[in-house]
Amino acid sequence: MSETIPDNTRPLDGPAPALAAPSGATDCHIHMYLPGYRAQPGGPPIPELATVADYRQVQRRLSLERVVLTQPNAYQCDNRALLEALAQLGPHAARGVAAVAPDTPSTELEAWHEQGVRGARIMNLPGGAVTIADMPAVERLVRPLGWHLMVQFNGRYLDDYLAALHGIESEYIIDHIGKFMDPVTADDPRVEAILRLLDRGNAWFKICAGYEASLTGGPRYEDVGAIAKRVIAHAPERILWGSNWPHVGVPRAQYPDDAEQLDVLLDWASPEVRRKILVDNPAALYGF
Repeated sequence: MSETIPDNTRPLDGPAPALAAPSGATDCHIHMYLPGYRAQPGGPPIPELATVADYRQVQRRLSLERVVLTQPNAYQCDNRALLEALAQLGPHAARGVAAVAPDTPSTELEAWHEQGVRGARIMNLPGGAVTIADMPAVERLVRPLGWHLMVQFNGRYLDDYLAALHGIESEYIIDHIGKFMDPVTADDPRVEAILRLLDRGNAWFKICAGYEASLTGGPRYEDVGAIAKRVIAHAPERILWGSNWPHVGVPRAQYPDDAEQLDVLLDWASPEVRRKILVDNPAALYGF
């Protein structure tokens, strides 16, 4: 029953970030866990709720105005909580990335589009609902709607996925700073391969959840930061940022500070580039 999922107990407020977010700043990656929706077979359990009201507190603290909801692995291909959260937030302020199965009816996708969904999540890590194996079929389904793919994998195995990534004709996001586990150096050939993917014109790169892979840790995350800075310098017009709130992928003892997640951009990007990352780029991809 839904009442067995406890309310949020993780911090929602605190000191403001040092970075003063520009008007229209967008958090391009959060997850919602709403009352009344259970975890589905194949996905991880839901440790506690994370509601629209909860995130609005975080949003106010960080001075963010827009948000992109990412379907949690816990719900697998049950996108009902995502759609409910989008309805609560409203189309002026929110977009969604859903889990799209290869047999999802086009009429259902069209209905989701009307509700604010603009992308399909591909998760090639444990617990992912839809993997790279199904990516070509999913792309064929969502391409007529103009959606993008949000693709996450362990960047250390990038060579295994390059052919599939080169085959994508739609827009797509390389998620979580490439999610190199463990981080590689910024001059690693796999980082160079990401730059070449960006050069093709349909790939984006999301600065998100460096704490999940970093060995040096916060607040600066120097190891993943070196990768991020190289990619940002190469293609500032293709970079997005996300908080990854509510950070359920790490134990509570490793829970990062939300302001710290935004403030990494002070070191990684100039003020002009930060505006691209936080405002202009997400507006272009998500239609804000």
